[in-house]
Amino acid sequence: MSISAMAQSKEETEVAQAVTALTKAMTDADTTQLSKLTSAHLSYGHSSGKVQTQAEFIHSLATGESDFVSINLTEQTITVSGTTALVRHTLAATTNDSGKPGTVKLYILLVWQKTKSHWILLGRQAIKPPVS
Repeated sequence: MSISAMAQSKEETEVAQAVTALTKAMTDADTTQLSKLTSAHLSYGHSSGKVQTQAEFIHSLATGESDFVSINLTEQTITVSGTTALVRHTLAATTNDSGKPGTVKLYILLVWQKTKSHWILLGRQAIKPPVS
C-alpha cells in the first residue's frame, strides 16, 4: 500500500495510522481488528448504493463475500476538526468477491471519530470515478 505523505499534525498522523490498520484488517479479514477499528454505529456505503452496518461489513469480509486481495491507496487527504476526521483517497484494489476475481477503482470518503484512546471509523462512502 502506498499513501502520499505531507507534513501532518499528530492527529492527522494518528488517523493515517488508523487508515493503514483498517486497510490491513480488510485484506486480512481480521474480524477482531475490524471490530476495534469501526464504530458500532458504522454506516459503510458501497459505490453500488448498498449500505452496511458494522456487523454486515465485518460478516461480508469474514465470509469472503467481499474479499480484498490487495488495496492500494493514493491521493489521500486528511482533515481533522476536533474529534472528527475526514479522509479522502483513491482506492485501487484486486478483489476475489465470493470467489470471483476482479479489480476496482473507487473514490472513498471516510469519517473517523476520536474515542478516548483511538480513532474509529464511523462512516464510509465510495463512488465510482467519472467515466472520461
